[in-house]
Amino acid sequence: MSTLTICIVALFVFGYFCIAIESVTKINKAAIALLMFVGCWTLFMVNPGSYLPGAVGDHIASAVSTVIEHHLGSTATTLFFLMGAMTIVELVDQNGGFNFVRDTLQTKSKKALLWRIAFMTFILSAILDNLTTSIVMIMILRKLVADKTDRIIYASLVIISANSGGAFSPIGDVTTIMLWNKGVITAAGVITEIFIPSLVSMVIPAYVLSLSLKGELVPQKETVVLQESKDLSEGQRKVIFFLGVGGLIFVPIFKTITHLPPFVGILLVLGVLWTVTEIFYIRIHQEGEDTADNTNTQKRVSKMLSRIDMDTILFFLGILMAVACLETIGVLTMLGQGLDEAFHGNYYLINGIIGVLSSIVDNVPLVAGCMGMYPVQPEGAMAIDGIFWQLLAYCAGVGGSMLVIGSAAGVVVMGLEKITFGWYMKKITWIAFVGYLAGIVCYWLEKMVF
Repeated sequence: MSTLTICIVALFVFGYFCIAIESVTKINKAAIALLMFVGCWTLFMVNPGSYLPGAVGDHIASAVSTVIEHHLGSTATTLFFLMGAMTIVELVDQNGGFNFVRDTLQTKSKKALLWRIAFMTFILSAILDNLTTSIVMIMILRKLVADKTDRIIYASLVIISANSGGAFSPIGDVTTIMLWNKGVITAAGVITEIFIPSLVSMVIPAYVLSLSLKGELVPQKETVVLQESKDLSEGQRKVIFFLGVGGLIFVPIFKTITHLPPFVGILLVLGVLWTVTEIFYIRIHQEGEDTADNTNTQKRVSKMLSRIDMDTILFFLGILMAVACLETIGVLTMLGQGLDEAFHGNYYLINGIIGVLSSIVDNVPLVAGCMGMYPVQPEGAMAIDGIFWQLLAYCAGVGGSMLVIGSAAGVVVMGLEKITFGWYMKKITWIAFVGYLAGIVCYWLEKMVF
């Protein structure tokens, strides 16, 4: 390994460390990721010819531009998908589309509420995404559960259920979106083969947590939780909900029919939903019901686009392009070969370790690194929908539940409900780990039987 390669890897590792200690440094991880991206590729340009042997002389600049544009194109498909999905979910939420979830969950029994939360979160995270679903469910819990001790137990289950639900869906988690966009898993393959392991990884922790809940709930009466839309009728809110959620479900079908990248489908859904909501609000304005404070203007797509979480988008841009540099210099290939030799090609063990690591560090660069380490093969474990890729989708998603900082869902719930790292590790980590292992065993049994 050359000195230049060591410098690039060292810069990446240092940046990764700074991202991991974001809570200590208070420096936004998106800023660090962008610096990693630029720094790695700048070092690459010190001697690009050593990594691009076919490019010499005046052709080096052109070859480097081609490589970067190739990686940027792959990264952009994920970013546009995320931006479209974020806008769709925000539009549904702002227009009262999730009110039915609150009504469905209402019950007096603590155990009944726990199971309703578990399955509702599991299903919604597969359709929306685990981060958005976690936020919606915590807002609803604040309305339904007054006792703080009980609520953090429910909140912990939300983290586990959201990550488990996102793992079996091609649109439920950023990592599955990445794998789906890359073409190493298919929507049908990951749903049919990872659904049961994901369900098991949620049901077992839910059962264990249910043993600690007894009696009836005292509802929280004063907290307002969801964005109410006073401008649209109940029928119009239902139309927005079914167009938004139904559209997200339709995206994998659209890809199967047209063979276009997933981000094209998500932009189609956004375009349809945007048009329909504009028609609704134009009619309200024409009927003279528009308020002076422009309330409904704030709920239109043109305004919501300015509220997209650009921190997240820029973080993904930076980290994926930095990982692309490691792939280009051949480090990821060497690392993949080293793991194969160390564990003798045992993909259950390799992915199991990756899952545990994903609870400590961000799973996005871990999955991005794995996609660069292992080339897709025409058959076997590394083939499309092979054991390695499907297990990676499961382990990287579900493994994040083992620590409260191990997933985006965990971090946001930790902030909203003030769950401490120590409490979660003492009370929940072992429960999530048991569910995680049970899911892996379930997947192994599936492969043994079928």
